[in-house]
Amino acid sequence: MRSTFILLLCCMCFACAKYPGVPEKYHALLDKALEKSGTNQPELAKALESATPEMKEGVAFLISYMPDRDLKSMKGDDLLSNVKLAYEARNRFAWAKSVPDSIFLNDVLPYASLNEERDQWRADFYKRFAPYVENCKTLEEAIKAVNKNIRDEVKVDYNTAREKPDQNPSESIRQGMASCSGLSILLTDALRSVGIPSRIAGTANWHDNRGNHNWCEVWLNGRWCFTEYYPNELDRSWFLADAGKADPNDRMHAIWASSFKPTGESFPLVWDYNIDYVPAINVTQRYLDIYNQVNQSKLQDGNHVVMKVMMFKDKRNTRKSDDRVAANVDIFCGKDQIGGGRTSGPTQDMNDVLEFVVEKNKVYTINYFNKEGKWVGEEVKVKEKPVEVKLHL
Repeated sequence: MRSTFILLLCCMCFACAKYPGVPEKYHALLDKALEKSGTNQPELAKALESATPEMKEGVAFLISYMPDRDLKSMKGDDLLSNVKLAYEARNRFAWAKSVPDSIFLNDVLPYASLNEERDQWRADFYKRFAPYVENCKTLEEAIKAVNKNIRDEVKVDYNTAREKPDQNPSESIRQGMASCSGLSILLTDALRSVGIPSRIAGTANWHDNRGNHNWCEVWLNGRWCFTEYYPNELDRSWFLADAGKADPNDRMHAIWASSFKPTGESFPLVWDYNIDYVPAINVTQRYLDIYNQVNQSKLQDGNHVVMKVMMFKDKRNTRKSDDRVAANVDIFCGKDQIGGGRTSGPTQDMNDVLEFVVEKNKVYTINYFNKEGKWVGEEVKVKEKPVEVKLHL
């Protein structure tokens, strides 16, 4: 009995000596990761050994779950710098300290969001965005402070002329332009730099096959909320009507949120479907629930009505289903886009009509391309009653 106890004690001591200061749950993961790292193993081992007691778990977490590409290329000093600054921000701001360890490790600490080229953005962003949140009393105030100021701070705008969709922060800042994915990476990194949990969310293809879109999520009051580089209020955006029609059972039409820790699923990257090393969580149901709640609230407040939008071949044909055309439309109120969608085509049920819930006594513009490829803006005045809009190509 005594010999068995001594043997167990020796095994425990050996395990602790192997990765001193690192929680045991990471030991087997580290063994596997370091084996995969090949010739880069000394760099990762150096980071693990050099980490302060506070930083040990953070370094272990990242090494344990980082993609193979990073295991084979990540420099120890770069990894340590990222972790050090993440903990510095956490210790500096009271609201950052309140973030649970599991959320901090997975959604603040990571050095990347998707498959972007790895970039040492944290030091620059910490210097840029810490002043904006210095006097914030709550996590929500800090989120809004970063979201409100990021565009003017980094001077990057959405532009399809950007070099590539999956740009890292320095690539986007150099060009002054980015895709929705690049803008989301910028915002997520800015938020993380000051201790705010953030991740990328998006869909590979909207329900009506209009294409993909990515945005950001932030963790607040125990749940995830969505926002964008060009902010509205949390959980409100022009794309909510589209997100509310997503399909949780269809990978391409579902909504996914990124993760650093493996989940058994991968984030669908439309620029390279062969990349499967970005973990993801299917969050579609939450968006369906938010959409339904918002719509019900609007229809019950007495200030909103339904706008139905249909597209036809020409002005003469607005009765038969065969005359209908499936076309992409965007709806604006002034400069603000409040929604978008695809009108029903000839094979869909006549009762299947694109709908928006809009505010009464406002003027809206519905934009679309006509059959000649010209951009058309149709003005619609909404008063007190529901509106049916018939457009033509």
